[in-house]
Amino acid sequence: MQRRHLFIALATAIGLAAAGSAQAQNYKSEYKLSTVVPASFPWGKGGEIWIDLVKQRTNGRINIKMYPGVSLVQGDQTREFTAIRQGIIDMAIGSTINWSPQVKELNLFSLPFLMPDYKAIDALTQGPVGKDLFGILEKQGVVPLAWGENGFRELTNSKHEVRKPEDLNGMKIRVVGSPLFLATFQALGANPTQMSWADAQPAFASKAVDGQENPMSIFTAAKLHNVGQKFVTLWGYVADPLIFVVNKEVWESWTPADREIVRQAAIDAGKQEIAIARKGLDEPGQPLVKEIEGMGVKVTRLTPAERNAFVTATRRVYAQWKGQVGPALVDKAEASIAARK
Repeated sequence: MQRRHLFIALATAIGLAAAGSAQAQNYKSEYKLSTVVPASFPWGKGGEIWIDLVKQRTNGRINIKMYPGVSLVQGDQTREFTAIRQGIIDMAIGSTINWSPQVKELNLFSLPFLMPDYKAIDALTQGPVGKDLFGILEKQGVVPLAWGENGFRELTNSKHEVRKPEDLNGMKIRVVGSPLFLATFQALGANPTQMSWADAQPAFASKAVDGQENPMSIFTAAKLHNVGQKFVTLWGYVADPLIFVVNKEVWESWTPADREIVRQAAIDAGKQEIAIARKGLDEPGQPLVKEIEGMGVKVTRLTPAERNAFVTATRRVYAQWKGQVGPALVDKAEASIAARK
């Protein structure tokens, strides 16, 4: 009897191993990971970390290649989310801004002056609001795994110091393809111009475009001081969390064990990426800002009263878009931020 039980157990183990092997044979030899920027930026570095962790922890069963510059959709950042749903892209670390045209709730993070500090971002992404947004994404046909961060978006330009909304009058500012960004800068009297990041840098150099808004890590990595961006205003008007996702069909093609490995690798990579994105900005003295000042750039830090003038100028946009994002979700976000420690 014992020998029979041993034989059955052995046969079962062999069968499971064979099934696992057969399933592994259905894995792609390479999975395509989309990012907007390469590994010289914190965002791209997060992709590199995720790729390495997955390869190590799956013993090479899951191999991923990063495609920066959203090259899988010809550089069109706003098409990335749709391409993930369609299976053109297997995996991505995407911007909440770039995906907001398809997922209106992601405009939450672009509401002007909603988040005053890093703890406010964490209160949203790591709390009930983050869970709600992951649930919304799952219904859209992708599998969200973890949060990363592109950072607070600061204003830069080639013309003059910006301390008050009037300083932006008529200034041509490059923005991403989001109606909310267009509305925000129009409310401030600027002339917002939508263009891809690849097109933006030559436009700065030629003075066809006066300025832009991006995290400071982007400023240094892209060497924007070399294309005329000599004035920086630290106003922290919006922040751009990133989301690690996998196409649903790809996710379901993996074994449960491998899914858990990929999920945990995304969480670990996200934590490392956030630390890289905040480096030099969330510690005393802000060494990254001092580094930028050392490049001959004028950095303007707004007083609370000066910042409040921008808040007031964009309040109508905030109220209008609160209705579009979802009043209940925005109320929950405001409550989470108010309760942050």
